Amino acid sequence: MPRVFGAFLFYATTKTTTTMSDAIKHECGIALLRLKKPLEFYKKKYGSAFYGIQKMYLLMEKQHNRGQDGAGFASIKFDVAPGERYISRVRSNKAQPIQDIFAQINERINEEMEHHPERKDDVVWQKENLPYVGELFLGHVRYGTFGKNSLESVHPFLRQNNWMHRNLILAGNFNMTNVKELFNSLVELGQHPKEMADTVTVMEKIGHFLDDAVTDLYQECKNNGLSKREASPVIAEKLDLVRILKKASRGWDGGYAMAGLLGHGDAFVFRDPAGIRPAYFYEDDEVAVVASERPVIQTVFNIAFEDVKELTPGNALIIKKNGIITEAEIITPTVKKACSFERIYFSRGSDAEIYQERKELGRLILPAVLEAIDNDTDDTVFSYIPNTAETSFYGMVEAANDFLNHRKNQFILDNRKTLTKEKLEEILSVKIRTEKIAIKDAKLRTFITEDSSRDDLVAHVYDVTYGVIKTEDNLVIIDDSIVRGTTLKMSILKMMDRLRPKRIIVVSSAPQIRYPDCYGIDMARLEGLIAFQATLELLKERNLYNIVDEVYAKCKAQENYKDDDVVNYVTEIYKPFTDQEISDKIAQLLTSEDINAEVKIIFQTVDNLHQACPKNLGDWYFTGDYPTPGGNRVANKAFINFCEGKNARAY
Repeated sequence: MPRVFGAFLFYATTKTTTTMSDAIKHECGIALLRLKKPLEFYKKKYGSAFYGIQKMYLLMEKQHNRGQDGAGFASIKFDVAPGERYISRVRSNKAQPIQDIFAQINERINEEMEHHPERKDDVVWQKENLPYVGELFLGHVRYGTFGKNSLESVHPFLRQNNWMHRNLILAGNFNMTNVKELFNSLVELGQHPKEMADTVTVMEKIGHFLDDAVTDLYQECKNNGLSKREASPVIAEKLDLVRILKKASRGWDGGYAMAGLLGHGDAFVFRDPAGIRPAYFYEDDEVAVVASERPVIQTVFNIAFEDVKELTPGNALIIKKNGIITEAEIITPTVKKACSFERIYFSRGSDAEIYQERKELGRLILPAVLEAIDNDTDDTVFSYIPNTAETSFYGMVEAANDFLNHRKNQFILDNRKTLTKEKLEEILSVKIRTEKIAIKDAKLRTFITEDSSRDDLVAHVYDVTYGVIKTEDNLVIIDDSIVRGTTLKMSILKMMDRLRPKRIIVVSSAPQIRYPDCYGIDMARLEGLIAFQATLELLKERNLYNIVDEVYAKCKAQENYKDDDVVNYVTEIYKPFTDQEISDKIAQLLTSEDINAEVKIIFQTVDNLHQACPKNLGDWYFTGDYPTPGGNRVANKAFINFCEGKNARAY
């Protein structure tokens, strides 16, 4: 018997998400799919009742860049008889979790089909008897920003109940800054949460108001003379998810794009009021789909850029079991501060807007590069590390070509009366020099664990291209961002120095990262940031270290303030210095004594970042301008932890 389902399962290589300087673990990815037609429709049109599962595989695999620590999948069947299983869930925290969960799904379905080959075209039987075959699906890919990567930490989470409407499945790309307060609010409601984690508190808060709503609707049905069984479809129809989410989200502080399924078939996707975390959706007469990235939906469903809509900040997309889809405001939107790191680094570069924005980041930083190389493009080689920086590299090189062409044209104009044919040909033949300088050894990278003592192995993660750099050359290497600088110091600069260039210019398409993130990216501790370390060194050198004590005192004085009253005083440690002074100190800290080349480090400016990415103005990592009050408290707490020598997170 052929394996009727297994044919769809493709296997992809594991992707890694590392900048030149360090690995950054970051926010997760969500995928929600609602089939709007009966399963027989998809069998007839697409050849399989497993259409939804196949699309979910693609939606999740196309967001593999957003999570490698874990993946989960859940499905709901509509209109099943009591006693029949209608919710299925599978999660994995293995090395290739997406592959693992779909292999498990594949195995379960094939096992059943091999015993019933006569049912390969019987969609009704398949829905009744095969797990995961349903109309509503939720998938999640996860990077764990802290804590153990246990299976219990992997989304989707399930809140079970014998009442169909009270079953809640939740998955999200989010991080709350005020988990303690949310936990205490649940205790005040009489609950006993199993742990103080934002995922648990958020789910239980929604679940609490879901329970209340179902109870109220049941009482209304009972008063109207309906039996419990007769009340069930009425509850499903009248359940008001907008009202539930409004009540549940009071007091939330954080960045989030979360998706939920209810046991009877309603679903929602809810985005934070500042639009920190991304969410996009598409619908037609066959499907409604939501994902964390626009090109994922475009690719999987072969649709145009303009057909995919961005979920409005503070809004929820409500998908009722009856197929009616609406977008409703849950929280009044604030100033939009969508995460700029999405554009610089995390999201897939195949998005039409992101591709152009990354090129613009490279183009805008060229003037600073030209200054660092004394406008000497003839003796300069341009390259990039890692592959995610390739698009910014294209923008930088295009700008360099424009500069060179302008210089050529000006020279020709100035010397047009005396210019010989040979000299003209010589001038026109000059090109911007670009090379593939570093190539990642993927096998070696896979072998190295998180053990920080393996410095010699880390230093050989990349192979370098010999024979293309001359001793009089500048070597310009562009990266997405420089966070901690560890790998840059231990590996990249030493590796580049082996090529014996005159000067190494490391270019970051992002500005200096000065402040911790608290909305889902793994940058929680100030002392890990190389810009913070460099600033402390400057304060010591210039006898200004008293500023640290003053800022510490101000932060401590606010510990019991309400979040709305907290000021981010950490900004004050950077005020005595220019961006260039901090960049120069970073270069000094990252250059070991055995480096022969002169090393310069160039960072993007915040103004250029905003110019390149005008729709994603969330820049708190660079400026300390947090989009929620909880961010200021987290920044201060991170500073207090540093001053008190506590190796702890600030949220």
